Amino acid sequence: MAKSAQLRLTRSGTVINATSKGQEKEVISALRLIEPMLKDEFGVRLAFISDWYLKDIVASLKESCPDVDFYHHFEKSSIRPDGGVLFIVDNDQKKYPILIGEVKNQGTNDKRAEEGLAKQAKGNAIERLGKNVIGLRTALLRETIFPFVCFGYGCDFADNSSILDRVVTIAMFGRLNITHLHQQGPSGEFRRGSFYFREAKWSVSEMQEILYDVARRSIQYYFSKYGEGLFR
Repeated sequence: MAKSAQLRLTRSGTVINATSKGQEKEVISALRLIEPMLKDEFGVRLAFISDWYLKDIVASLKESCPDVDFYHHFEKSSIRPDGGVLFIVDNDQKKYPILIGEVKNQGTNDKRAEEGLAKQAKGNAIERLGKNVIGLRTALLRETIFPFVCFGYGCDFADNSSILDRVVTIAMFGRLNITHLHQQGPSGEFRRGSFYFREAKWSVSEMQEILYDVARRSIQYYFSKYGEGLFR
């Protein structure tokens, strides 16, 4: 079965989306490759998770803001970024997020055109991304960084595609393809995150370079805020 046909069937729930599974593995590979580099450079302990459970996020929020009500329904509900979440671990085993990785592929109209088929409506991967970003931004409210990086590729993200403005909206109207780690604005209102989007697929080495930059700058932030001794 042709990949483009497989993708169209996937959207109706009839086959597994091999493209999505492959891209998830690649961003996880890029993220895991930087772990030994960070350990060598900073001499810290790291922890990786693929699911960030809402109960853990809510517990942290309650600790930071005891006068605010927070809630979740189910013990097993979680946010599952494609690339997982990497933490630095302090001497008391408390974890601080230094990197959150996502990857999104959207658009099959280029393949449909090759097959002589009519265009389809553009997909909703970006709408699903928006939900995750809301939860992740909230999880990081106690800090002044948002170490979130999303790589997007596919024909829906070509330079002439209006879908790019959906991404810009999620990025709090920040520019794409540059890193936004620290909060911005007079009172830190803008926690944008870093959104790298283009038509061509991102290679593991390209993702690794960007992820490493964000992670090392995040570690430096925690060192500055809490002191290096807390983590060594």
